[in-house]
Amino acid sequence: MPRSTHSRRQFLGGAAAATTAGWFGMRGSARAQSESGQPGPRPSVGSATPTSFGPVRQINAGDLNVGYVEAGPANGQAVILMHGWPYDIHSYVEVAPLLAAKGFRVVVPYLRGHGTTRFLSSKTPRNAQQSVFAVDIIALMNALKIDRPILAGYDWGSRTGDIIAALWPERCKALISVTGYLIANVEANKMPSPPKSEWAWWYQYYFATERGVRGLEKYRRDLAELVWKFNSPTWHFDDATFDRTAAAFNNPDYVGIVIDNYRWRLGLAKGERRYDGLERRLAAAPVIKVPTITIDGAHDPFTPPGNGSAYRKKFAGKYEHRTLDVGHNVPQEDPQGFAAAVVEVNGF
Repeated sequence: MPRSTHSRRQFLGGAAAATTAGWFGMRGSARAQSESGQPGPRPSVGSATPTSFGPVRQINAGDLNVGYVEAGPANGQAVILMHGWPYDIHSYVEVAPLLAAKGFRVVVPYLRGHGTTRFLSSKTPRNAQQSVFAVDIIALMNALKIDRPILAGYDWGSRTGDIIAALWPERCKALISVTGYLIANVEANKMPSPPKSEWAWWYQYYFATERGVRGLEKYRRDLAELVWKFNSPTWHFDDATFDRTAAAFNNPDYVGIVIDNYRWRLGLAKGERRYDGLERRLAAAPVIKVPTITIDGAHDPFTPPGNGSAYRKKFAGKYEHRTLDVGHNVPQEDPQGFAAAVVEVNGF
């Protein structure tokens, strides 16, 4: 779940080939806004149809053997779609075919600790500080010979895309970032939030205890389902949808990665010294200059107030913001809206 230095402390607001022609309109009260604040037309991305991915592929990349799925032509503009917690690659099960039908090469990896992604060595620390996920994705890009993909994500995936766009802009053509700027500053995160906001982060503090470690180990499915329902109050997912994703939590490193991620953000886990230089740069809250569309979920309890104003100054390139009539898991709740944003940012 995302928590940014600049806004997280202040808020608790609140598929197959294309078959449909014409401009795509956002569902319900969703809206797209440009710099002028005026709604604009959306690219046609077709209709989303429930489907499943093809076989999961595996490739050695950096410290990991990464499990990923791929769709679309090998010579298309690459898009890397990154999931969050407690979710997995199936957040993009309807987005990927929509983009593939538009000619994009779509890559959706399991993040470390999820699905079929495994560490290559038992000696590698099960580290989950923010910079390591970006290093993982850069290593995957190198292994797949992808130079400048569009990076798109939510939650942990948003933060990872933000970091790559900020530190390695030459490796990122454009960015889709749900909930905006999520690069964390551990020192700033030591300051308390208003009680209502802290209450929404109960699991973060739960994971700071050994009871929480045991609870995640024993009740990983129940806990994830509870978080899904809180994060997306208008999304009525069925058991099969949840079960498909919950299988990714059976990874042997799942508990260790989740616990380390949240403890690191609270300053309770030190991370690795080899990433200290990257973390110092990130602590300075670098501005992102690549073309970007930020997205907020109207019903996401972690969406900051102000229609993107809380993080607007952190994006210095061509930019648009939009709000979709969904909760936290934006790509799975509104695959057409998310895919349309990717198509549009590719033209910036």
